[in-house]
Amino acid sequence: MSIEKSYELAREQFAQIGVDTDKAIERLKNIPISIHCWQGDDVAGFENLDGGLDGGLAVTGNYPGKAKTPDQLRADMNFAFSLIPGPKKANIHAFYSEPKNVKVDRDSITTECFTEWADWAVEQKIGLDFNPTCFSHAKSSDGLTLSHPDEGIRQFWIDHCIRSREISEFLGKRTGIRSVNNIWVPDGYKDNCYDKVAPRARLLDSLNKIEAKKLDSKYTKDAVESKVFAVGVEAFTVGSHEFYMGYGMKNPDVMVCLDAGHFHPTEVISNKISSMLLFSDEILLHVSRPMRWDSDHVVILDDELQAIAQEIIRNDFESRVNIALDFFDASINRIAAWVIGSRNTQKALLKAMLEPIDLLKKAEYDFDFTTRLALTEEYKSYPFGAVWDYYCEQMGVPTREAWLEKVRTYEKDVLLKR
Repeated sequence: MSIEKSYELAREQFAQIGVDTDKAIERLKNIPISIHCWQGDDVAGFENLDGGLDGGLAVTGNYPGKAKTPDQLRADMNFAFSLIPGPKKANIHAFYSEPKNVKVDRDSITTECFTEWADWAVEQKIGLDFNPTCFSHAKSSDGLTLSHPDEGIRQFWIDHCIRSREISEFLGKRTGIRSVNNIWVPDGYKDNCYDKVAPRARLLDSLNKIEAKKLDSKYTKDAVESKVFAVGVEAFTVGSHEFYMGYGMKNPDVMVCLDAGHFHPTEVISNKISSMLLFSDEILLHVSRPMRWDSDHVVILDDELQAIAQEIIRNDFESRVNIALDFFDASINRIAAWVIGSRNTQKALLKAMLEPIDLLKKAEYDFDFTTRLALTEEYKSYPFGAVWDYYCEQMGVPTREAWLEKVRTYEKDVLLKR
């Protein structure tokens, strides 16, 4: 059966429960996904300064074809974008800078280090999000950055974050699409911490200095990202969820970032979204899959991803939730990882849009929990896939698994020749 015919039958079936599939597709066309560049090169960056991954970050696997230059990385992202429907942004870290023939340390990076990224984004008609890189550096080797007791080291990272904010604003102006600048630091201790207040007081002071200058919110907005713990800082993390939630409440110009992998394994972020958005105008969402806590597996269409999408869609939060991906896997084709994660995130959003939201809310308001449970389960078997295939066809990207053959061809023609 053709995709169009399958869609017509699905549209009729969904219409019987009050769901307009055409409107759902148009709604999905307006939700951008920010796709992280660091999946393509195993979080290596291009600044050519000494320093390997630290702060609990670890990339496993040695699948061939890793991007080794900025141009290779951008080419790989271009190809991945051609297989992903809908609006997209690219998310880059500060250590993906491209200084001109000189080494520029992170406290001295400027907008000129990112002109190639900006030119590429304009050409692709996409926005660029940004992140200070407070890891993989000699001055992060103690496990402390913005909370470091050494004033000189702390100032280095303050200056880096100030420069990053300026670069984010530049990217927003250059592309015409607001850039989200997300601050995450790996600060913490491996063993039991005696004084938990002093490091947090230093982090608070650093953030206040970073945020002292007001930038145009039309072009950039900051976010702060928590973590429950990391490898090497298992006992104490300075930037906890409670710390950053408090900071975001007192500083409404700064968003709180909820990362799906940065909480306890039995704790989910889907249940936090509605609470946060009763007190904040916006949040940043990092979509990841914590198979064993923060293992950053490629996003699959599992229950939690669907629950996250349901919270966003059922409450009309899509204009207030900035959706970004954050995972890295070097054990499989890196482009396939991008495509799988992005398409699954979009599938979850579309699936949530195909629920008869008003009908199910009414059952709940009427305390008719039998109807709520029965219909919720029955609607899971409705022909969502036919609507997804039609959406992909309308957006000019491969339907179903056809994209995988294109990735295999690109792997043979491009990746394996590196």
